[in-house]
Amino acid sequence: MPQIGPLEIVMILVVALIVFGPKKLPEVGKQAARGLREFRRFQTGLRGDLQHMLDEDDEPDVPGPARAERGDAEADAPPAAETPGAAPESDVPPADTTH
Repeated sequence: MPQIGPLEIVMILVVALIVFGPKKLPEVGKQAARGLREFRRFQTGLRGDLQHMLDEDDEPDVPGPARAERGDAEADAPPAAETPGAAPESDVPPADTTH
């Protein structure tokens, strides 16, 4: 892709001055800048949304709340002791340890 040098920029400004005139040129410049800002804002939002979706797909499927959702204090704490006779939380039966 060819680079735009100072001579090309001057030529574009001269053509824009001839086409739009000296009174209308600042208004056109403001509208162009506004449009560019809006495009960048849209692009940044879209990039953030896509990155968020890709990050969600990279996370492993872990049962229960994720570490970030629970907070560090709760995530680092040992699991609560089960009360005797209570049903286990998982559907997997406990292993038989009697031999």
